[in-house]
Amino acid sequence: MTLLMGAVAYDPKVVTIWNGFRSWLQNRGLSFDFVLYSHYERQVEDLAAGKIHAAWNSPLAWLRAQRLASANGRQLTPLVMRDTDRNLTSVIIVRADSPYEKVADLEGVTVGVGAVDSPQATLIPCSFLREAGLVPGENLTVRRFDVGVGLHGDHIGGERDAARALLAGEIEAAAIIDMNHLLFGKEGTLPAGSTRVLAQTPAYDHCNLSVVDDAPQDEVRKLGQLLLSMSYTDPEVRPLFDLEGLTAWHEGRSSGYALLDAAVEEQAFYDAEGRVTAREYRP
Repeated sequence: MTLLMGAVAYDPKVVTIWNGFRSWLQNRGLSFDFVLYSHYERQVEDLAAGKIHAAWNSPLAWLRAQRLASANGRQLTPLVMRDTDRNLTSVIIVRADSPYEKVADLEGVTVGVGAVDSPQATLIPCSFLREAGLVPGENLTVRRFDVGVGLHGDHIGGERDAARALLAGEIEAAAIIDMNHLLFGKEGTLPAGSTRVLAQTPAYDHCNLSVVDDAPQDEVRKLGQLLLSMSYTDPEVRPLFDLEGLTAWHEGRSSGYALLDAAVEEQAFYDAEGRVTAREYRP
């Protein structure tokens, strides 16, 4: 049987990545194929309904897929994740010359965030700010940069636009994932010394390859073994790893999603059965 995986086409490189992985896996005896989706919501609905066996899921997609699967009497397992999916944080950044010294100092100002469905640049940071006593619409103004809605923050244009708005003085702070703070520095979006980190969220996990419980178990087992055996030193694998942003696959885990799960509940993004309940979310 062919193991069928879903992936979201947030960037043209997704085709290159999974075409390469498919060839590598097939050359080692695994019948594997993938289908592309325009956004995560349809992908997780198909996964929970058993139309595909596996999905490369964002953290938000993982949480919704779990809820949908449970409502259908099914279970999901995080098979593998990238080394770069573990223990990430989001940061609240301000201009280097700003007067703000702690999160509470942002009371009454405008903070830029990513797209409405971005775990790392909207949902988790807004929850973090609430915990610090800053409530959007009450004592804090949140300006969203809705780029690539439906891609769960994988399209980082919203974060980049928030960073640019910060430098332009249009907002007083911005929420982005820690790795993009580094990336924006390297690419020149945030020139060296132009910003500083005001606060940092607790750690959380990002994407995982989720499999449904009625997927063909022999193929699932072989997929996991093969992915975990991939080496960055393999000249066939290394360019794909670089595109996908990892140096090694690790076994999947579900323990790193509590922070996002709490944010989803707090902001009523999905209900307990996985229905989309966020009022301003239209993927």
